Amino acid sequence: MAMLCRRLAQWDVDASAPLGVSEEDVRALFQPETSGLQLASQFGAPNAVAFVARSGTLPAGCLAFDQFGDDTVELHKFFVDASSRGQGIGRALMGAVLAEIEKGPARTVLIHTSFYMKSAVAVYEAFGFSPCAPFREIPAHVRHTDVFLSCAIKGV
Repeated sequence: MAMLCRRLAQWDVDASAPLGVSEEDVRALFQPETSGLQLASQFGAPNAVAFVARSGTLPAGCLAFDQFGDDTVELHKFFVDASSRGQGIGRALMGAVLAEIEKGPARTVLIHTSFYMKSAVAVYEAFGFSPCAPFREIPAHVRHTDVFLSCAIKGV
């Protein structure tokens, strides 16, 4: 997963540069360098899970969530490798993650993303996410890229 997260970070740096967001801001605010051990610690905690999709034996995509509040979780690290896009991996990851979230106490799922992550936003919207109020403070000079979405979990 760490390799996929590094590719996501570089993609984010490249996509945000034309919008005036510096590499330093992207890496500090949105895509900090994380080792496999750090990711395992963050997403191995109670009420947190990371999913890695494979294409054959190669990692093809990832999506994770962790606890945000008493009845809320937040999605993180949604990425499908360029070589695996267009195969339904993002939708499969989203379906698997939401099914896992439904097993727990969370009733709301949040995502903080950027408008230029068009494919990810399309997947979120296809799964019922809609715009919501910002749920974290972001420096003013990078706010123009922010998209905050939420989705209610039906539960069992």
